[in-house]
Amino acid sequence: MQLADTIRYLTPLVTAVAISMALIPLMVRFAPRLGLIDRPNARKVHVEPVPRVGGIGIIAGSLISVVLLVPMDSLMYSYIAGSLVLFIFGVWDDRQEIGHYAKFAGQLIAALVLVLYGGLYVKSFPFVTDGELPAVIGIPFSIFAIMGMINAINHSDGLDGLAGGESLISLVAIAFLAHFAGGETALIIALAMIGGIFGFLRYNTHPARVFMGDAGSQFLGFTLAFLAILLTQRIDTNLSPAVVLLLLGLPIVDIIAVFAIRMSSGMHWFRASRNHIHHRLLDIGFVHEESVIVIYSVQVICVTLGVLLRHESNWILLSIYLVFCVGFLVLIGWAEKSGWRRYPVALVNAAAANIQHSHLRHLLVVAPRKFLSIGIPVYLVSTSLLIEGVPRDFAVVSALISVLIIIEVLFGRAPRSIIRRALIYITVVFVVFLGINYPPKLADIAEPLVALFFVLVALSFAVAVKFSPRRRRVEFKTTATDYLVLSVLLGSFVASKGAIIGDSAMLLAIEIIVIFYACELLVTENRERWNWLTVASLVTVLLLAVRGLL
Repeated sequence: MQLADTIRYLTPLVTAVAISMALIPLMVRFAPRLGLIDRPNARKVHVEPVPRVGGIGIIAGSLISVVLLVPMDSLMYSYIAGSLVLFIFGVWDDRQEIGHYAKFAGQLIAALVLVLYGGLYVKSFPFVTDGELPAVIGIPFSIFAIMGMINAINHSDGLDGLAGGESLISLVAIAFLAHFAGGETALIIALAMIGGIFGFLRYNTHPARVFMGDAGSQFLGFTLAFLAILLTQRIDTNLSPAVVLLLLGLPIVDIIAVFAIRMSSGMHWFRASRNHIHHRLLDIGFVHEESVIVIYSVQVICVTLGVLLRHESNWILLSIYLVFCVGFLVLIGWAEKSGWRRYPVALVNAAAANIQHSHLRHLLVVAPRKFLSIGIPVYLVSTSLLIEGVPRDFAVVSALISVLIIIEVLFGRAPRSIIRRALIYITVVFVVFLGINYPPKLADIAEPLVALFFVLVALSFAVAVKFSPRRRRVEFKTTATDYLVLSVLLGSFVASKGAIIGDSAMLLAIEIIVIFYACELLVTENRERWNWLTVASLVTVLLLAVRGLL
């Protein structure tokens, strides 16, 4: 991948993250005035009122990026129009619970606009071998499928981070397949959505400070349906149509199972209840984050299989999907009927608490932090010195960052402020980006050393978090979102059969995430104004500025 391609594909991701993260805190302030507050009840898991404004950040970040970066045509206008219809109906429902029939009306309008005006509907259907589906069948089926996916994601939005994480996993798979097939429009939309969701998850990780609400969940379901149809019907018609089941994963079988339970129990089909997979996991003893992680794991396996088996026969794909997802439901049902319970035990991590031997303590507690606190500053400074060149625009921004770091250190109130974090993280992004795209002249020697360094950073971070008793006295802790990031990276590596190591964009993402986690640990535990990481960041941006401007 060329440098220009890397920048083009990172732009929607970064733009959407920035807009989403900046807009959501602002909307939280106005949520009470707008009536966008989710109040607890017997069916819901949360016990305190929570603002329902996260969807606004997701939608704004995603659509602004799409409008700026994707050429507009009738299909794109229909997608944006449908998204805005769902946004209006979603905010209306978040404000005053408009009822399922009014929600269906909004979903139907959005689907009709996309299918009739955008001309996007299912023509190639599993097990139909004699040509295409006629429009008289394909159009109604597509409208039904789009509305079904909207409701599947809407109904899965029951735990902190769940709907956003499930959608993000599917979007990563769709982005991979769009990239493989040269579908730039679908790739940019998927990347923008991923960015919007990541910005939202910053505030939605358990315990959530913000919910996405119906506005966000319906938009996610609509976009997933749109991208799935676009991918299989226009971008890559060689894909087996049944692969959509694996790419969209667990939400489909979840909503089907919910309707089956409601019908067999004589319940109202569309009345909310506690019989979704996440509710059932909670009822058999999994705690909140464990339930989310279990569902993330199933979703990652589904979409990874979808990418790997995308050209297999429809019968094979359908069989794998049914065996895997139905098997998961049968396992939950067995646990419910047998009385099996996953009782969480609130025990202090014995491995950390019992580290008393001095050599063992040094190996598991002191050494990892020493390596991170020295290794990362050395990496930043040495890379800024050894890279082949520094573009002038990077140099100008680096000079500005150096001034801001000095001002922040001298006049900032908190050594762990969000401003200092942001400046350090921008420096990290610059160094990693330049290290990949402007490698040192001795690249044959440097590349293995850099790869080894990042492996050691990841291992040191994992050991430091796992075994250090200091972890319980600071703000840093791992969450379901951390698991989501790592599982998506692992799934991406497996799905691409290792090919992503040769893809500069994916390599850039992996290296940035590894360094970000390590830096977050160091920043969180460091209370000094001038520390090695801050000094190294300042020296690094000064070197980049000097090298690029002189």
